[in-house]
Amino acid sequence: MSTGAGRVSSFGDRLAAAMDDLGPLCVGIDPHPALLASWGLPDDVVGLRRFALTVVEALAGNVAALKPQSAFFERHGAAGVAVLEEVLAAGRADGRTQMILDAKRGDIGSTMAGYADAYLRDGAPLACDALTVSPYLGVGSLDPAVRAAVGSGRGLFVLALTSNPEGASVQHAVGAGPDGPEAVAAAVARQVRDLNAAELAGGGRLGSLASWWAPPSGRRCATSASTWRRSAVRCSPRASGRRARGRRSSARCSGPPGGRCSPRRPARCS
Repeated sequence: MSTGAGRVSSFGDRLAAAMDDLGPLCVGIDPHPALLASWGLPDDVVGLRRFALTVVEALAGNVAALKPQSAFFERHGAAGVAVLEEVLAAGRADGRTQMILDAKRGDIGSTMAGYADAYLRDGAPLACDALTVSPYLGVGSLDPAVRAAVGSGRGLFVLALTSNPEGASVQHAVGAGPDGPEAVAAAVARQVRDLNAAELAGGGRLGSLASWWAPPSGRRCATSASTWRRSAVRCSPRASGRRARGRRSSARCSGPPGGRCSPRRPARCS
C-alpha cells in the first residue's frame, strides 16, 4: 500500500484518517445462525453472502472500519471462505473504510508465516487491512506477522486482556517484568509498544500494532485519558463500536501513554 511517494502508508495512518473523516465506529460482521434467521435468511452460503454483502454495501465508506469474524464464514466450508474473500475485497474497494479480519491467529515458525502470507500480503485472496492475532505462544511467535504487516502497510490487533472469564488465569498471572512484577497482559502491551517504536521513529502518526483490552462483560466504557495511559502502547486507537448483530463490541480502545494520540471523539464500547 504505497502513498505514491515511495513510502508504504501505515494502517495506523489510514485508520486515523478514516476516524477523522467518518467517526470512530467499527462494525462487526458476525453472521451466526441466529442472526441469519432474524433476517429471514437461510443458514447456508446464500444467506451468508446476502447478509454480509448487504452490510458492506450499506456501511463501506460510511464507517471507519468493518470487522468480519472469520469463523462464521469458515463454518460454511470453502464456499463460505469464498464469500469472505468477496466481503474483504468489497469493503476495501472504497479505500477509506478499513477491513479488520477477526481471526485471532496464533502459531509458530512457518505456520505463522503461512498465516501472514494468507492475510497480510498484497494480492492475497484474503488480504485485509488489519488482522487480530493471539500472542499466547509468546509475543515473539508473531514475528512473521509483524514483519509482513509493517512491510505491506497493514496492521495487527494483538490480544492482551480479553473479556472471557477463562482468560483471567493466564492474562492476570504475574511474572517478573523489567521493572518488577508484571501481569502477563501488561507484558504483552509492553512488548507491542516496543515493536511499534522503530516504526514510529521512521515517521507516521500511528504505528501498525495495537493491543486489545476488554473491560468486564456488560460494562460500557468511553475512551479517556486514563484508559489510554493504562494501555501504555503507542499505537492505533481501537475503533470499537456496534456489531452487525446489534450488540456492542467488547474491545477496549488502546493508545499511547499521555496525550499524543488522545482521541477527539470517544470510541464507544461495552
